[in-house]
Amino acid sequence: MRISMKIAGVLAAASLALTACGEAPEEGGSESGKGSGSGAPAEDVNKDYKACMVSDSGGFDDQSFNQTSYEGLKRAEEELGIQTAKVESSSEADFAPNVDTLVNQQGCNMVIGVGFMLEDTIQEAAKQHSDVDFALVDSALADGNKPATAENVRPLLFNTAEAAFLGGYLAAGMSESGKVATFGGMQIPSVSVFMDGFADGVAEYNKAKGKDVKLLGWDKKAQKGSFSGDFENIGQGKTLTEQFLAQGVDVVMPVAGPVGSGAAQAVEGKDGAKLVWVDTDGYESTEYGKVMLTSVIKEMDQAVFDAVQQGATGKFDNKPYVGTLENEGVGLAPFHDFEGKVPEELSKEVDALRAKIVSGELKVTSENTPK
Repeated sequence: MRISMKIAGVLAAASLALTACGEAPEEGGSESGKGSGSGAPAEDVNKDYKACMVSDSGGFDDQSFNQTSYEGLKRAEEELGIQTAKVESSSEADFAPNVDTLVNQQGCNMVIGVGFMLEDTIQEAAKQHSDVDFALVDSALADGNKPATAENVRPLLFNTAEAAFLGGYLAAGMSESGKVATFGGMQIPSVSVFMDGFADGVAEYNKAKGKDVKLLGWDKKAQKGSFSGDFENIGQGKTLTEQFLAQGVDVVMPVAGPVGSGAAQAVEGKDGAKLVWVDTDGYESTEYGKVMLTSVIKEMDQAVFDAVQQGATGKFDNKPYVGTLENEGVGLAPFHDFEGKVPEELSKEVDALRAKIVSGELKVTSENTPK
């Protein structure tokens, strides 16, 4: 019941946004403080500013959203010359003590929580520490089932349905069996939004081509589908994917953080099967490049960097950031090894759809993304 109320509240908060104990912390700091390409003059940056990050239970080596978010923090350290620290969570029980450590023991001026599951912890900490800047990746604030805001919290949100739409269209076009699939880690908005967009992309391909490519693992209308239950059980990801492959699926999009590695292992073992990664470019961040058709990317590193830069230059505000195809906050990764295998016509169709979404001619909607 608590998770359902939480999801309802965050969805409402995300909509409003667009209309409006773990390991000890690891510290870092830049000696030079040079701002190469940061966009902020060196004299404007407070070099004593300390930006810190706490992961969700997936950890900073998840080859997904925690890792990508942390890359933004590292870039801020290198380019702005500020101080940084991070602490990794092993479970939800670590969230509150980890944030408390960063604020009360590490003296952080900014704390960035990575992931929807940290929303409650960040919101509570923000109430207790009005002098600290907070940012929350992949979630807005909520009060029960109602949206909420805080003067010292900036949500970093992503309309990934738009990019996943392109991924779904591409997957349908590249499927030889006429069956594709997706599954999530947990049924939370930042996961389901990918699955919604993917489903709509498959449907668009069927409509445009008069085809009947089947999507397994997600029913957008009913908001029901396949989930591994967490973001840690790699074996469960492999099992789910093997079940899809046994039903004839040949393209799979896991939306499950590290659990996606299990899906990749299963895909590697099936001739002709392909993978669509999420959050980061899986071709570059994982060892499964040879089966990586493309990735649905969220530029979380850039969003984190921008939020930290605002704080370090005294310009922090609580206005939500929303990544879209138009502002390049989300996108589709290159085809890499599949570059010569994706038909030119299909590639051009994906590009044309992207242009239509950016122009507003084509609307991609999801109840799980800011509206």
